[in-house]
Amino acid sequence: MKKLIFSASVLGIATALSLGATSYTSAADPTMSEKDFEEAKNLYFQRCAGCHGVLRKGATGKNLEPKSTKKLGQKRLERIITLGTEGGMNNFDDLFTKEEIKKLATYIQMPPPPPAELGLAEMKKRWKVYIKPADYPKKPAHNLNWENFFLVILRDAGKIGVIDGDTKKIVTKLDTGYAIHVMKESSDGRFWYTQGRDGLMSKIDLWMNPPKVVATAQVASDARDVAVSHYGKWKDKYVIGGGYWPPHFVILDAETMEPLKVVSTRGVNVDGEYVNEARVAAVYNTPNAPTWIVAVKELGQLWQVDYSDLDNLRIEMINSHKFLHDGFFDPTQRYFQIAANASNRIEVMDSVSRKFVASIETGNKPHPGPGANWVDPKCGPVAGTVHLGEGKVTVWGNDPKGHPKQAWKICYKTATDGAGLFIRTHPNSPYVFADQTKNPEVDIQQSIKVIDKKTGKVFKTIRVTEQENALAVHTEFNKDGSEVWVSVWVRGGKKNWLKGEIVVYDSKTLKEKARIKGLETPTGKFNVYNRVHHVT
Repeated sequence: MKKLIFSASVLGIATALSLGATSYTSAADPTMSEKDFEEAKNLYFQRCAGCHGVLRKGATGKNLEPKSTKKLGQKRLERIITLGTEGGMNNFDDLFTKEEIKKLATYIQMPPPPPAELGLAEMKKRWKVYIKPADYPKKPAHNLNWENFFLVILRDAGKIGVIDGDTKKIVTKLDTGYAIHVMKESSDGRFWYTQGRDGLMSKIDLWMNPPKVVATAQVASDARDVAVSHYGKWKDKYVIGGGYWPPHFVILDAETMEPLKVVSTRGVNVDGEYVNEARVAAVYNTPNAPTWIVAVKELGQLWQVDYSDLDNLRIEMINSHKFLHDGFFDPTQRYFQIAANASNRIEVMDSVSRKFVASIETGNKPHPGPGANWVDPKCGPVAGTVHLGEGKVTVWGNDPKGHPKQAWKICYKTATDGAGLFIRTHPNSPYVFADQTKNPEVDIQQSIKVIDKKTGKVFKTIRVTEQENALAVHTEFNKDGSEVWVSVWVRGGKKNWLKGEIVVYDSKTLKEKARIKGLETPTGKFNVYNRVHHVT
């Protein structure tokens, strides 16, 4: 009988998951060398934990505890990782080597190692200020149209690209946390706060020449979202970061980035079961009150957190469905619409009354990303989502005041060729744009669907790229809505990083206008003006 003992260690990506000592003594269990275990552990954290969980209990993705994975066996697991599934899991044969896939398949048949906690004292030790607030410029130190800047996630490089939307030139690239998931803006759009999957939060000042990271703080070892306080006298006073592991949220001073308060999200879910890994999937500022909405994924709860008094923190817990993910507001900024993707639903809550409003069954694993709102000729104001599990856009009414009969009811569904991640539109474009990134077929995942707002039907399919190992993902509009930008995410390791690009189209004629090249694995993009003014 072979006994493997792995000592405590830290992942080699920006102080991510620190692991405790773990031993495996069963002769029936798969075994690995310490070196291979560490490599597989890193791969799992980087690419798998987001959907399947640090403890592998599953959420958007399936349960990957040994009781589940051992039944599939080594060869079947290798095949799934290699080819992906029609249910929305990407193929990884262009990202991992055959040997890496083999190691990962073995790793997920072994018990998950217990990850370390992260408390406020340790966060303060890791907090860094690079430029003091007193030294910030009093006005823009450049003459660029910073309100039309695009902040682009350069995922695998651990960077943010700042691109001038007017000239299409790269202004700068900034080192941030690994695989930035989301970034949010200050009330005027000058400062941006990024949240990396390694838990590192960075603050960026767009007025500097060039823009710079002015402070960082480590709020978790695995994290997803961030938001800034935008209400009343607390405007731009606080910033919040949500952790996957440890399952908590952290409130920081938005000016200095000093961590101030940690709140655990472990608790009892909507089914009455205690959940240790109750992750914060998303956090959002509410425009009509001094609160944030914190989506606690595994609990199936939306927590409305009142930041007006941190010492006596008030939290309302609104029950919905599991497993909560991304969301967005309606045009009035009152109603919050969020995917409970494993429950195949969009959930709606009223941020003013702080109560649950509706649940809409949309399809297999809805995933709206930052979402899309527009006006339909029949149903009036509507919103839409793509799905991780099928090729479909579902559209529902979201105007309970002006169109009460259509509110929170499905207006129509439009078939696409494959599962997608993001849907976007703009008031100045006649179209809605949906990607198909999650489909394993190359020609489908490299194309986006253009849906006519008037008819609800697919108007055109645009093949964005034909590069090897490339995906077309995430659309975003420029300041006036005349252009739509699509990322070409080229996977397959560092040798392919700079093959990434952004393709710019005229949002009305759909003709290609430009290609912005030399971008390392670009994914999400955020236009300053549109995000500040809630243009969806």
